[in-house]
Amino acid sequence: MTNLLGSLGMNVSSMSVNDWMGVCLSLFAFFGMVATYVMVFRPTNKDMFESQRAMALDDSDRISMGEK
Repeated sequence: MTNLLGSLGMNVSSMSVNDWMGVCLSLFAFFGMVATYVMVFRPTNKDMFESQRAMALDDSDRISMGEK
């Protein structure tokens, strides 16, 4: 692992805790976005997303804000 990161130009021995947290957060965000893209662009999920396409524009259900 150290050899792999060293070949990417990272000095692993001088990395602080904040550096490691940044690396982990970046990897987490990358894999989360890949999983989201796979879910959204998979053709088998098209019907599920198409059924909710106009959800933000649907005004048929009144939202109660507490007024009388």
